[in-house]
Amino acid sequence: MSRVGKTLITIPAGVTVEFNNGIVKVSGGNATLEQVIKSPISVKVDGTEVRVERGNDAGESRALHGLYNRLIQNMIKGVKDGWTKTLILNGVGYKAAMKGEGLLLNLGKSHPEEIASVAGIKFKVCTPQEIAALNLGKDGIGQVVQVSGASKELVGAVASKIRDLRPVEPYHMYGVRYSDERVIRKESKSGAKGKKK
Repeated sequence: MSRVGKTLITIPAGVTVEFNNGIVKVSGGNATLEQVIKSPISVKVDGTEVRVERGNDAGESRALHGLYNRLIQNMIKGVKDGWTKTLILNGVGYKAAMKGEGLLLNLGKSHPEEIASVAGIKFKVCTPQEIAALNLGKDGIGQVVQVSGASKELVGAVASKIRDLRPVEPYHMYGVRYSDERVIRKESKSGAKGKKK
């Protein structure tokens, strides 16, 4: 039995979970998320608890058992509290600004990058006071953008798209990176120091 899959999921106040025709529907706040559940996995909702069960012990069933348990937990957290990814933009002339519901990013290229608004996603350009409150450290901190939404998958996909516009380089930390991303710094080449006379 999967230790993850057999974990009981508690439904918090203000959130409803339904399972009909192979689809789990989680509602709460102003968001509703749905997830298709493949057979032989089933979901039972009993009062304030959700139990994910599997019909057999095949390899795929064991894998999906834990997966669907975690997906439902993520959906519940998403509709209740939301998910947020924080991105750090660092570089000469790097700027971020709101353009309607989307983003306009200057990332050291000849033209700005425009990120169109996405349904279910909210963008935010943090102020200096908000950046200080996030306690991100002092190493290569420029502007900070936050991507928020109820769907963890969608938040991660949009944040990844922004990061891929200018991945961080390891010498000066220029580029776009996640706030919790560990970048292994490299020393710049020493030039003529190692040359023999």
